[in-house]
Amino acid sequence: MADRVHPAESPRPSTSSAVSDSKPPSPSADKPSPAPGTYVIQLPKDQIYRVPPPENAHRFELYTRRKNRRSRCCFCLCWLLGILAVLIVLLGIAVAIFYLVVRPKSPNYSIDAIAIRGLNSTASSSSRISPVFDVAVRADNPNKKIGIYYQTGSSVQIYFSDEKLSDGVLPAFFQPAKNVTVFQSSVRGSGVNLSSQASKALIDSQKRRAVPFKVEIRAPIKLKIGSVKTWKIRVKVTCDVTVDQLAAAEKIVSKNCDYNVKLW
Repeated sequence: MADRVHPAESPRPSTSSAVSDSKPPSPSADKPSPAPGTYVIQLPKDQIYRVPPPENAHRFELYTRRKNRRSRCCFCLCWLLGILAVLIVLLGIAVAIFYLVVRPKSPNYSIDAIAIRGLNSTASSSSRISPVFDVAVRADNPNKKIGIYYQTGSSVQIYFSDEKLSDGVLPAFFQPAKNVTVFQSSVRGSGVNLSSQASKALIDSQKRRAVPFKVEIRAPIKLKIGSVKTWKIRVKVTCDVTVDQLAAAEKIVSKNCDYNVKLW
């Protein structure tokens, strides 16, 4: 009887090789190998991003200090701008309250009368004249709670054809609230020599019975609000006045006054 021959069992694959075959290929396997004679050095990330190289350590320290200094300057600037904004708001509120309580109004000025002596149409460019103007200035203070102090140091000047004829001053006085005051000023000139053009214009204007003059008044004033006086304010009044003749009994044909104020 012949013996049975059993087929030989195929060898089982080792566990280690199966495991190694099941692993995905390492990413480093795809990278090309460095050329012969070169070295690849790997450093930790902490050392790369946090510690500067020795040759750049001084530069890094300077940059850090500059950044801190810049942040402090920005903080101080923002702080100052905030304080300035608060002060501007408070000032605006104070001005609004003052306007609502006091209700300030602009004073009005005009020329009520003007008498002329020492100036006639026969004046020529070769003769010297000494004209005198007696001017009545009307000042109207419409404010209910503001008085006006007219200080010394004022001036009154009269011009014809842009040539100055005489100088004078205003009296110093106090004008209370809701008051109209007419004050006199004698404005005199001495040894005035008119140009030939101004002399001809003076003759022509008197023939037309319309002689134009310009009156400029400058006065330092102080306002009184309750018991408080303000600083010195400068007022300039400019009046264009036209009279019918060069005499003491002349008549004002037209007049127009304007003024401006310098607070400082």
